[in-house]
Amino acid sequence: MSTHQPPTFEEPVVEQPSATPPVIEPVGAVQSQSVPAVLDPDNPPWALPPWLGATKAFIMWIASVACLLLVPLILVIPYVIYKATTSHQAAVGDLLGDKTFLFLNVLGVIPAHIVTLGIAYLMVTNGRRNPFFKALGFSWPPSLKTFGFTGSGSWTNLKGVIICSVIGAVLFGLGALITQLFPGQKTDLDLLIESSYAARVATAFLAVVTAPLVEEVVYRGMLYPASHRILGAWPSIAIVSLLFAAVHVVQYKNNLAVIGVITLVSVTLTMVRAFTRRLLPSFVIHLVFNGIQAVIFVLAPFLTRFQEPSPHPAPALLAFVLKHIC
Repeated sequence: MSTHQPPTFEEPVVEQPSATPPVIEPVGAVQSQSVPAVLDPDNPPWALPPWLGATKAFIMWIASVACLLLVPLILVIPYVIYKATTSHQAAVGDLLGDKTFLFLNVLGVIPAHIVTLGIAYLMVTNGRRNPFFKALGFSWPPSLKTFGFTGSGSWTNLKGVIICSVIGAVLFGLGALITQLFPGQKTDLDLLIESSYAARVATAFLAVVTAPLVEEVVYRGMLYPASHRILGAWPSIAIVSLLFAAVHVVQYKNNLAVIGVITLVSVTLTMVRAFTRRLLPSFVIHLVFNGIQAVIFVLAPFLTRFQEPSPHPAPALLAFVLKHIC
């Protein structure tokens, strides 16, 4: 069985197994075999055989979207019932202007992300038989000179963090420039964070604490390697990027610039995953990108107090901050 490799990417470095390597039985294997402690994330045991891996990854994507649609209802429905029985104000128009209702929608994403991560854990570990983070490649590349990763140890890790932080900051700057040059209407996210400071803080929390990890696990951790085994690197980069952007179209449909920025971010993260053959660099870039915006979200109400009113208000600042829809 052959696997497609991107034409310019380096071959993965196979590390020597430890003295007591774990025994992993990939799905579809004829008999159990010993596997190195550091697995090849482009050929993970959970994705064997390839058709099964692609099916599991697609189901994982569907499950992540379903969780974001259904799990928040656990918090929202009781409040809707309360409003309907006490004030008879459960109409859609009333609820969209209700600060508590909007805050609960944001807060409900936290358990949705937890459930999504739990499903991914069961799929990747094949019932806790495989190491979760090692199977996803949640580490720095062992050798990739052109990306600045050489050798091992804390200094190499620090170089990786610095490089990925710079990439994340550059992406943020490009996104800010695009949304300033091509301003659009306010998105649903703009209206959400402007509804209350509690919603603003909850959005910033999700953007930093849960969204980067969950999204990277689903898209770059599972969807990319599963499709890469069948289609190769470049088609997989395109598919993952389009799927990531597609789930945001409804939320940002009235602002094409924001959708374009989201697509740019997804393409960059997926290419980094393909180039490094590891998930941790993409996660760090994602974390820095969201982190900068989260800080702005939290501080924005205080900063605007010191600004003079302008007859030409600036467009909403990067409405793509929270990418919590996986």
